[in-house]
Amino acid sequence: MQQLLREGYPAYTTSPGWLGYSDEKLARLAHEAVADGFRTIKIKVGASLEDDVRRCRIAREAIGPSVALAVDANQRWDVGPAIEWMRRLAPFGIAWIEEPTSPDDVLGHAAIRRAIAPVPVSTGEHTQNRVVFKQLLQAGAVDLIQIDAARVGGVNENLAILLLAAKYGVRVFPHAGGVGLCELVQHLAMADFVAISGQKEDRAIEYVDHLHEHFEDPVRIERGRYVAPEKPGFSARMHEGSVREHLFPGGRVWRELADDPLPARTGT
Repeated sequence: MQQLLREGYPAYTTSPGWLGYSDEKLARLAHEAVADGFRTIKIKVGASLEDDVRRCRIAREAIGPSVALAVDANQRWDVGPAIEWMRRLAPFGIAWIEEPTSPDDVLGHAAIRRAIAPVPVSTGEHTQNRVVFKQLLQAGAVDLIQIDAARVGGVNENLAILLLAAKYGVRVFPHAGGVGLCELVQHLAMADFVAISGQKEDRAIEYVDHLHEHFEDPVRIERGRYVAPEKPGFSARMHEGSVREHLFPGGRVWRELADDPLPARTGT
């Protein structure tokens, strides 16, 4: 525990790599992420193969050879296209391909993993229970998994998945970035280090820098690492004002949306 308090837990960032960013913005944000201490960045892929080849080249040039570059397809491909696509991206030293196909296609993931080795394959943010995770692990379908603090049935289910991953020697890179997911999942990853696997330098927690201002005990990132929280609880409590303003349909945010005509918001 003292080691965790002293060193923190590695983080990786998805912020530089959203689809739709210009090449210049991708390069700038990737370079800034490395300067901030992140040792892994992740970019989204899957819309256009030629665009992805160019974007991976830009990202790799921005971060250099010693920083890991992961890619995330968000289930866009069938098995065949996933294999063809990743063979084109593999020369950029891909740390993993995330969600190359439907998250419950266990045998599909296994086929992709065999075909694109040694590029690691991962999934998990949309995997809903320990049974599907068990099948992914038994089938040799994944090299690493992404647990989600809210997708499965609570803390106990996530702990069971962490135990399964440790049994099979598979690394866990928790998914985060939505409302409160960074706050929640840091506890699961750190529990894994303290009480299950004893490992943290070969894995990382996803980090996206938005919406943390709504939480009483928001995550803290220093030098590309999660600072271990010291307050009791699951870091899940939101500010009362944030909850009140976002209540549907009477909260201030919803009232303002109702008062703002759709054409004016969309520009159409």
